[in-house]
Amino acid sequence: MMMQESLISILLLLLALTFYSTTTSAQLAPIQPPTSSPPAPPLPQPSPPSPVAALPPATAPAPGLNTVPLVPVTPSGAPTPIIPKGPTFDIVNILRKAKRFSVLIRLLKTTQLINQLNSQLVTSGSGGLTLFAPEDSAFSKLKAGFLNTLSDRQKVELLQFHTLSSFISISNFDTLTNPVQTQAGDDAQRLQLNVTTYGGSQVNMATGAVNATLTGTVYADNKLAIYQVDKVLLPLDLVLPSKAPAPAPALAKGGLPKSGKTNSSSADDSSTGGDDSDSGGKALPVDISEGSMMLVNVVLIGVGLVSGAMI
Repeated sequence: MMMQESLISILLLLLALTFYSTTTSAQLAPIQPPTSSPPAPPLPQPSPPSPVAALPPATAPAPGLNTVPLVPVTPSGAPTPIIPKGPTFDIVNILRKAKRFSVLIRLLKTTQLINQLNSQLVTSGSGGLTLFAPEDSAFSKLKAGFLNTLSDRQKVELLQFHTLSSFISISNFDTLTNPVQTQAGDDAQRLQLNVTTYGGSQVNMATGAVNATLTGTVYADNKLAIYQVDKVLLPLDLVLPSKAPAPAPALAKGGLPKSGKTNSSSADDSSTGGDDSDSGGKALPVDISEGSMMLVNVVLIGVGLVSGAMI
């Protein structure tokens, strides 16, 4: 009996060992990889950027002349179309952004010339405008009270003398023909403006009354150019005295009637040689513009002479 129980125990132990080994082998077996899917096609690689064409080296600005505009063309820097669709130009607004042209702005507004200039810029077929803008310090160099002595017409002429009826780029001043035609008029003597350039580094302007220098660019596109000048461009028309009116023709000396043979000179001579105390009469003043008064004078002198001879 004891032998049977021992055999049964051994068999149970062997079964337990067999089960344990099988379970452990299953757990230690390597995990089979999942069924592989076909490889995905490779993503297209971005093409290398094309080489950028080499830009020419920027030309260094000329000494003494600031070529960087004080006011950008537009906030994005894009140029304004040649013919804008609407009235987009406002010269006063451009000058106000530059913050140094308050006197010029006041003159443009009080004379109402600004309306004409803005309208000219948006007119189809217009050649544009070039404006020479004296800064406030340039106006302070004028004689005290000079602007107040100018009439409204003279103020308009002064502003028009600073304006050209075409767009002139900074590199084209050497192509101008002197005297340069301004909007003030074509009087070559009293409204002359002569421009001289020196190698593109300096632009001088002479009016006969003042010599000025272009010191920088305020604004420039392909329609409007505003350049800063260090002095107010005074034309000779505002400095020289006004043209005197032609003198009135002299009044002809009154003559005697044809019946009288004595002329005015002989009457004067007789008056000088006569003795007023003899006759007690006095010669009347001679008025050369009144023939009748001269006749009376001559008659009185003649009477005095006859009375003296008779005595």
